[in-house]
Amino acid sequence: MPGDTYTSRQMIEKLISFDTTSRNSNMALIGFVADYLAGHGIEAITVPNEEGTKAALYATIGPADKGGVVLSGHTDVVPVDGQDWNSDPFSIVERDGRLYGRGTCDMKSYIAIALALAPAFLKAPLQTPVHFALSYDEEVGCIGIEPLIRHVLATLPRPKMVFIGEPTSMAVVNAHKGVQHFSTRVSGHEAHSSATRSGVNAIMYAGEVLGELNAICEQARSRGDPSGLFDPPYTTVHVGTIEGGTALNIIPKTCTLQWEFRALPDDDPRWITERFAAFTQKLAARMKAVSEEAGIETGKLAEIPVFSAQAGSQAETLALRLARQNEARAVSYGTEAGHFQNAGIPTVVCGPGSIQQAHKPNEFIELSQIRACERFMHRLIDHLSREDA
Repeated sequence: MPGDTYTSRQMIEKLISFDTTSRNSNMALIGFVADYLAGHGIEAITVPNEEGTKAALYATIGPADKGGVVLSGHTDVVPVDGQDWNSDPFSIVERDGRLYGRGTCDMKSYIAIALALAPAFLKAPLQTPVHFALSYDEEVGCIGIEPLIRHVLATLPRPKMVFIGEPTSMAVVNAHKGVQHFSTRVSGHEAHSSATRSGVNAIMYAGEVLGELNAICEQARSRGDPSGLFDPPYTTVHVGTIEGGTALNIIPKTCTLQWEFRALPDDDPRWITERFAAFTQKLAARMKAVSEEAGIETGKLAEIPVFSAQAGSQAETLALRLARQNEARAVSYGTEAGHFQNAGIPTVVCGPGSIQQAHKPNEFIELSQIRACERFMHRLIDHLSREDA
């Protein structure tokens, strides 16, 4: 009995209906995809996390004894909490040539288009296989892709190249900044707010930490980007959250801030971490002079490797031809590309939708972008059907 078929729009609608916010499990989505592929006689391999609450998926169409082209995407999405949506984020709404919903842009539409075309890949006389790679927890530090890469390299033919479908408006991207996420906890000493000399105000000392991060940001800005490829054209520093304090009349005991930097590929980021560590060490000494329980601790939450340009790689060459483009670009946001590149697999980023719509309320993708991605995929099918592919 033939398996179910979906148009790209129908598959997008199906995938969006799964609330795969990173804090949630993605197993329902992975189960659906595995069952859909099995209905077409395609075996899917799943690589679960240690808790068994999430899994990555890998499936091959075409000669199983060859390394082919990987179409890779993450299944998780960012939260909608506190965002002002005009419709249910997990139900597709079509309006003015756009599909609205969480993940339409970042990045379930790419996955959906590839999956919807599975019957077309099956029908074609593929000489080189196509592989579907679905990961988890990309949005919280590219956690799910590394176990999948290790499994593939240990048990299956090495892929020839990887196309990651993050939203690039179907431009071919061959480089992006590296990202490191940190949490800094400033611990003070509680006292009545009238007794400032006997307490250590964690929030006020955290303010000095913020000042140092601003100074680092300005130094990074002054160093600039000699390549001229990135926007902003320098390594950036950003503070995303800050929490602390109990009440107005209590000297706060703790203050925690989460921050990141996004480093240019040629900018060794150790100067940032070393400068920050030296500053906080001196600041903590001042705090401990009042109370030994005071201090500052910083831990790394996640790291997204730099994706460095490899001009003329076979992945870039093919992607440019399929996308009808003349040159590749660089972006400032992070992807899983650096992980594949570090594994020695030529990689590019190319997918439908604009990054300007990602992570926002009323996230959307243009229908024209879906059609452009479908054309890209059909050209890929033709290419993989050639003996010299």
